[in-house]
Amino acid sequence: MICTTELTKSYGSADSPVYALRGVTMEVRRGERVALLGKSGSGKSTLLNLLGGLDHATSGELRVAGRDLGRLSRRDISRFRSATVGMIFQSFNLIASRTALGNVELPMIFAGRSRGDRLALARGALESVGLGHRLHHRPTELSGGENQRVAVARALVNGPEIVLADEPTGNLDSATAHEVMGVLRDHVERRRATLVLVTHDEELAGAYTDRVLRLKDGQLIS
Repeated sequence: MICTTELTKSYGSADSPVYALRGVTMEVRRGERVALLGKSGSGKSTLLNLLGGLDHATSGELRVAGRDLGRLSRRDISRFRSATVGMIFQSFNLIASRTALGNVELPMIFAGRSRGDRLALARGALESVGLGHRLHHRPTELSGGENQRVAVARALVNGPEIVLADEPTGNLDSATAHEVMGVLRDHVERRRATLVLVTHDEELAGAYTDRVLRLKDGQLIS
């Protein structure tokens, strides 16, 4: 499902580049749950953004769900993200002017679903993360944990083949964190989807993923 070969990402000028990733080579199978562990600045979020088509590699090869992302046009990348990938961000990335229902509905608008389908699926996704009673509340009216659960519902509502989660439980208490991870695990198992989880939590990684990959200074060390 995911294959990278000597994947590199750098910033700055060619004379003095700053490397976020240095030649990462890895494979993740369909249906596998993988955790990316490492200290801040190790390259975890950079790698996740490349896998989701939100950024472009400086060099190397990246294939996701059979597509060479380096060769896709901007339009094709947008279609790929809409149809294949669900992303969960630590900072939520919710639209402040839209309700929880409206935020979860948004990716289905881009996917071309009818309004009736969108509302029914968005409601069901929010109920699955325990927010059936908060459908019409905006992000400023929700707690940090509730906003994160809205973000999880939005990522899963299109039934993605790949879920990319960047510290999805970072703003949650322990009990809610396990509830959210249970939702992610159930989605992955039900659809035989692939999960790549960025986390600092060794216990969470051990409980909800099949394998741990460790990054240090932009390199895969184990």
